[in-house]
Amino acid sequence: MVKRFAFLAMLATGVSQAQSVTPESADTVQLLISPGLRLPAGIIEDDQPVFLDGDQVDGTGQDTVTLTGNGSIRRTGTSLKGDRIDYDQRSGWVDAAGNVRLMRDGGLISGPGLRYNVNTEQGEVDQPRFHIGASGAAGHAATATIHDRQRMSMTDVVYSGCPCPDPAWEIRASDVDLDFEENEGVAHWGVLYFKDVPILASPYLTFPIKKERKSGLLMPTYGTTSKGGFDFSLPYYFNLAPNYDMTLTPRLLSKRGVQLGGEFRYMGSTYEGQMHGTWLDHDREAKRDRWMYSTQHAQRLGGGFSMGWDINAVSDDDYFRDFSTFGLNEASTTNLNQRGQVGWGSKYWRSYVLVQKYQTLQDEDSRVTPPFEKLPEIGLTGTRFDWNGFDLDTNLTATQFRKSWYDYNGQRLQSARFEGRRLSSYSTISYPVVSAGWYVKPKLGLHLSQYQTDYFDAQGGRRAEDPRVTRSRSVPIFSLDSGMTFERQASLFGKAATQTLEPRIYYLWVPYRNQSDLPLYDTSVATFSFAQAFSENIYSGGWDRIANANQVTLGLTSRWLDEDTGFERLKLEGAQRIYFEDQRVTLPGETPRTGARSDYLIGASAALTNTLTTQMSLQYNPYESQWERATAGVKWLPQRATSITTAYRYQREPTPGIVDLSRSRTPQEQVSTTFQWPLSNRWYTLGRMDYSLRENRFTQAIGGVEYKGDCCWVGRFVVQRYAVSANDANTAFFFQLELSGLGSLGTDPMSLLSKSITGYQVINPPAPDRSIFERYE
Repeated sequence: MVKRFAFLAMLATGVSQAQSVTPESADTVQLLISPGLRLPAGIIEDDQPVFLDGDQVDGTGQDTVTLTGNGSIRRTGTSLKGDRIDYDQRSGWVDAAGNVRLMRDGGLISGPGLRYNVNTEQGEVDQPRFHIGASGAAGHAATATIHDRQRMSMTDVVYSGCPCPDPAWEIRASDVDLDFEENEGVAHWGVLYFKDVPILASPYLTFPIKKERKSGLLMPTYGTTSKGGFDFSLPYYFNLAPNYDMTLTPRLLSKRGVQLGGEFRYMGSTYEGQMHGTWLDHDREAKRDRWMYSTQHAQRLGGGFSMGWDINAVSDDDYFRDFSTFGLNEASTTNLNQRGQVGWGSKYWRSYVLVQKYQTLQDEDSRVTPPFEKLPEIGLTGTRFDWNGFDLDTNLTATQFRKSWYDYNGQRLQSARFEGRRLSSYSTISYPVVSAGWYVKPKLGLHLSQYQTDYFDAQGGRRAEDPRVTRSRSVPIFSLDSGMTFERQASLFGKAATQTLEPRIYYLWVPYRNQSDLPLYDTSVATFSFAQAFSENIYSGGWDRIANANQVTLGLTSRWLDEDTGFERLKLEGAQRIYFEDQRVTLPGETPRTGARSDYLIGASAALTNTLTTQMSLQYNPYESQWERATAGVKWLPQRATSITTAYRYQREPTPGIVDLSRSRTPQEQVSTTFQWPLSNRWYTLGRMDYSLRENRFTQAIGGVEYKGDCCWVGRFVVQRYAVSANDANTAFFFQLELSGLGSLGTDPMSLLSKSITGYQVINPPAPDRSIFERYE
């Protein structure tokens, strides 16, 4: 009997079609588990039988059947129930009365009476109440006409996409047309009510039926800023195809005029990208046209080839300061990237050709030196791991650099140009030896480079006092990295734990090469940190300077891991370099190091409880007995949508090791605090404060309140003030009314809140996706 039941179950589910099943072997075949309920595939509904059921079944002729008492008619994907059902088998028409319920694709229509054709799926319902599919939308109407499986029309409709029993918002309209295939509902002469107060009216109002994209007007956004005045936008979304769409956004700024913005997104099997731009004709404040565009693209060409670009530009230096919006604080943007690249890759080799330029946005109070442009850069990288125990790596680049710079000569601005070429290669071979509790990794490398430099005057001619200069450099680099891991049973805060002790020793040798005559393209002093302490160069970037080294770095880390879960409860670490020779290679303006020891690096992080964590990182100068850098932070997340985070940052010199007499040597010091805290079951407060102790001002301040009405709506009021330049700031006020199942009225601040407030969580999480079998009977 058991074998027969398993055999019939497999035939019914059709999940083991790939193997031949017999009753004798059925007990050894495993059924496949379905991830969820699914509609049958490849079934023609017109060929499927109709199932009838009821407390009493009467036939009034060969073609007519009457079901009385809990009557039901079922066909694939459709179920109709009522107290009394008259069914004409020849025509397919059904007349149902008393507690009528029609269920299709997870949707439900109920009413006192219904006339419906099970073959054509057409019908009419008086005084229907409806639930639409898996979206949770519901409402009622005077009449409903079912045109087919995908289309339905209703009169005198009250509709809401809110899943609450007592919706806070609804759309009332004289007529509503629903098209499930197009995912579009159209309300004629519709009015949007919030708490029975009309807030939006339109003779033609569209809304989505399912949780899918559709074309139409998006919710307007509004607010006010000190730079732009009253700010109002009304986006229109074009759902052009499943793999590309577009949004056009007219935007009114009371101080400046009307701006038109647009965004186009696309995606294919081998490519993806987006384009975004704005245009404002004759800004009333700036007395000129203002614009911005941005485009990104990435594509696989086949055969290992790929290409892409990232191009951004604006009309003037002040664009982001004047048009930066809430949640998109781009006012501090300095260099806009303009890059294009073609690449190729295989198992061991990768290559690319890169062109990279910048648009540098200047601040009148603090001028910025533009970075060098790469016109172009060609790179080739080869990597082979575990080749008879050896790891091989080589990196070759050829770059053409160019940069224009500006000097103030009285009242006149003069320009000149600098061009140069750099050929460089760095090849390494290492033989790592790794065991269960220790490792040793010797590594030998050779860095080769050649520089050729040209100087041009403002008219484009080569300056006679600066002829073309060619310089070469070769530097061998040897390192030996080793470490061990010890473990022991311990306890922490009264709980069993595993403590580790992880010493690490890193030796580096680099001979001195005079590099003072080499140009400086893209290299700067790297910030001294735990990662940098175990690296091959104190400079980062393109290796225009390679510091001489004969040194060893000593590091020690200890961790306390929870015995049951392995969760890291506490981590302590420290590191210091020991120098066996003085520093001789420097950047212009850099003071060379002469001490035998580096600063101490100290770090600690702890999960004091499951909700309270803290971390600290310190850099201490033993020669001057003072702190060079310090960061510390505490984060407390006691419950959902509740958090407090405080961070402190201190840096003695803005640029380590480089003295700029024209600038104040006041340390950079900043305190940041973010929070999200419930005041009651419905009221929440949130904010962020970044205060610069060096400048004695708030560089950014955000404050706001949120009100959770119920599962249908949330109200937010947020104020933001942020620095847009050295001596200027912008203030913005925004309000948002979020209606679940419809969208948001007002500017959406969620992107800013989630980025700026550590641990921020929405106070009214979205309703979970429903299955089309949600109301299955």
